Amino acid sequence: MSTLSPAAPPLPPAGLAALRDRKVVVIGGTSGIGLSTAIQAKAAGARVIVIGVDPDRAAQAAADHGFDGWRAADVTDGRAIEAALADIPHVDHLVLLAGTFVAGKILDADVAHLRRAFEERIWAAVTTIRTLGDRLAADASITLVSGVLADRPNAYGTAILAAASAAMEAFARGLALELAPRRVNTLSPGTTDTPLLRRTLGDGRDAYVAGLKEKLPLRRLGTPDEVGAAAVFLMGNGFMNGETLHIDGGARLV
Repeated sequence: MSTLSPAAPPLPPAGLAALRDRKVVVIGGTSGIGLSTAIQAKAAGARVIVIGVDPDRAAQAAADHGFDGWRAADVTDGRAIEAALADIPHVDHLVLLAGTFVAGKILDADVAHLRRAFEERIWAAVTTIRTLGDRLAADASITLVSGVLADRPNAYGTAILAAASAAMEAFARGLALELAPRRVNTLSPGTTDTPLLRRTLGDGRDAYVAGLKEKLPLRRLGTPDEVGAAAVFLMGNGFMNGETLHIDGGARLV
């Protein structure tokens, strides 16, 4: 007489369906790539809270797009991060996209300024994850951000930023083991047409972009929506873990 084997447990939903009714927190979610990520996560049915440094912008983003809430915090201020997260009881997907363009040559730049590249990335992520602790779901995902500089540094004062970006990728791989079965991945965008790019380059933006377009295989910059869609993919695909997803239009090839 044969005995039937027990049925395998059902696989978790994948893709956009995996975000339905899940709590998503996007730090750096009030502008550019972060805002696009938040909008797309909400469109997939997630309950989204955005955190940004400017309270007025955060409140406006939440009102404009119907997010579940907003908070304001400087990611380099541990107490501010703790306060921003204090009343969030549960997080299914954590996306850390905050960070400025920290540039300066090693022999000339103020060291305190250069340190910010790591403070906004590695140490902000450490503080955020430690603060949430067990409030991160057992099957949570964490998405960090690096950038094309991790693979293609240049001679124009980006050595520290390149190092911080590469560190995020190594950090994610280590966390994927340390925090298992939670998933940890890194998003690595190429140059993207965001408000941060415009603020960083100022009046020199158009000339810089024109020259860059000539070098890039696709002859254009990325858009926040394209990069945001990649972040949503990392949240929704439950088998992506310990990986770096490059969305740079082939910039690493040139």
